[in-house]
Amino acid sequence: MNTKTTETIGLSIVIPTFQEARKVGGDIAAASEFLTRFPDGGEILIADDGSRDQTADVAEQCAARSPVSVRVLRLERNRGKGCAVRTGILESRGRYVMFADSGCCVPYQEAMTGIELIQSGRCQIAHGSRKMSVSHIHRPQSWYRRLCSRLFHWLLIHDLKRLANLTDTQCGFKVYDGQIARCLYAVSTIDGFMFDVEIILLAMKYGYRICEFPVDWSWDPDSRLKPSHEAIKVLRDLIWLKHQYGDVLSTQRNQSKSAAQ
Repeated sequence: MNTKTTETIGLSIVIPTFQEARKVGGDIAAASEFLTRFPDGGEILIADDGSRDQTADVAEQCAARSPVSVRVLRLERNRGKGCAVRTGILESRGRYVMFADSGCCVPYQEAMTGIELIQSGRCQIAHGSRKMSVSHIHRPQSWYRRLCSRLFHWLLIHDLKRLANLTDTQCGFKVYDGQIARCLYAVSTIDGFMFDVEIILLAMKYGYRICEFPVDWSWDPDSRLKPSHEAIKVLRDLIWLKHQYGDVLSTQRNQSKSAAQ
């Protein structure tokens, strides 16, 4: 798996956007403020997923005023969050790479916990989790979103979560060793919201360790994920993933059984 050569950049922050003209300026300001204090500096990559509003234009204007490097990557058409995140990560140059959802749901300073987990050698991938006992939820999801989330996790990916020892696969705040991130995303294929699950399965396949860390999180009511609109696509992608990576899941099940004996 070929990857882009890493330059002397500490951290690349990828922010996927779609119709985020009202929020992208705040995203860039918050990420820039964090990176001005980060060792070896960093860069911001706004991966705009074919927005029809002024998201990319606003991002370009903010980039000109930012104290750190900001690149705006314009996708010609809307393909999905997974495609936007993949585009940004494959263009990244940082020793560490992270992606964060638009809207500043998690303070960027929280990423330091994930980076320290990677630096210590405990893992190569660190996921922010809203479900750990010490996570702090400032503004919870609506009852409808909570219901959809529970149905999704229990009916569709409960087995994956158990095998990977994860509490939260879908939190939009994840940190990676940069080279490993570029390797994994180079071979990923899911363009939609289930890209997180594919990256987890790929990490399991190649033997990379994933750790979770608690985050302070606030729900963004303006989230682009609409459960009722995405249900069929999500189900289709999950069925494909379970078929495509069935050998990985089987290996993990056997290892879990052996460890329990």
